[in-house]
Amino acid sequence: MDMTNELFTLSRVRELDLAYLLGMLDCEPVARKKNDTDWWYLSPLRNERTASFHIDRISNEWYDFGLAAGGNPVDLLLRYYGCSIPEMLERLNTSFSPHQLYTFEDGKPDENAREKHKLLVQSVRPIYAYPLKAYLHERSIPVSVADQFCKEVSYEVGGRSYYGIGFQNDAGGWEIRNKNFKQSSSPKDITCLGAGKGTVHVFEGFMDLLSWRTLNPHVDPRSVDVVVLNGAGLFDRALLFLDQHDAVHLWLDRDVTGLAYRDYALAKGKKYVDESGLYEQHKDLNDWLRCKGEVPRLRKSAGLHLV
Repeated sequence: MDMTNELFTLSRVRELDLAYLLGMLDCEPVARKKNDTDWWYLSPLRNERTASFHIDRISNEWYDFGLAAGGNPVDLLLRYYGCSIPEMLERLNTSFSPHQLYTFEDGKPDENAREKHKLLVQSVRPIYAYPLKAYLHERSIPVSVADQFCKEVSYEVGGRSYYGIGFQNDAGGWEIRNKNFKQSSSPKDITCLGAGKGTVHVFEGFMDLLSWRTLNPHVDPRSVDVVVLNGAGLFDRALLFLDQHDAVHLWLDRDVTGLAYRDYALAKGKKYVDESGLYEQHKDLNDWLRCKGEVPRLRKSAGLHLV
């Protein structure tokens, strides 16, 4: 893609090839594994002696095992620069010409490797497997709530079969979760539920939507619209839908990326409302929900009276 004489935008940054981007930040891989699809680096986000920062050359996503955090190029740059979204874009536009950085399509690995590691959905059905119901219980989500939005998805990666709780996006791809894995099938996109209401609630992931429904069982789901970003880095894709509403309630994560997008949204106008104060001491709404259930149990086991 020719980006000469163009400025970086959020959508442009999200499409950047992570390997080229890290190279421009003076970070080179120390190891390449799995037919050159897994690249390992010394983390650019902290000091370390053993490489624990990984990029997947199939999905163009990164994960820092030391931070237990990851995402797309936008997430990386927000952490790397430690600044807001407008400041991050300004730094990029000041430091680089857009044609210096390649989009992911320009640097993709060979097609054989891509096909070998591609996630293939095999079947979709209502949530049935006991381990998935147990996983929902661990996340403090009733199965009856999950059944309203999710399916049990069986899928294959590299010739091996798996299954998980699936949440479909607007492009037909799936976000898939179980106790051990967090996966996505292509294409990646947001999920918009409902249309034409004055109020919309914005969630970073579908577990937060399920948590909100669990906490608000008497709210008529037809009375409000919902957007699940399926990753904070897709926030800009939701703007067209959000612009159609009078009130936008933000339930984003309380991490670097989520807070950056919260501030980015709040700067757009008074109709954007931050709801994350409810769980300000926790990573996200689901984390707060789980701990909300744990506190009374811990007090009871310690012999304390509940107020």
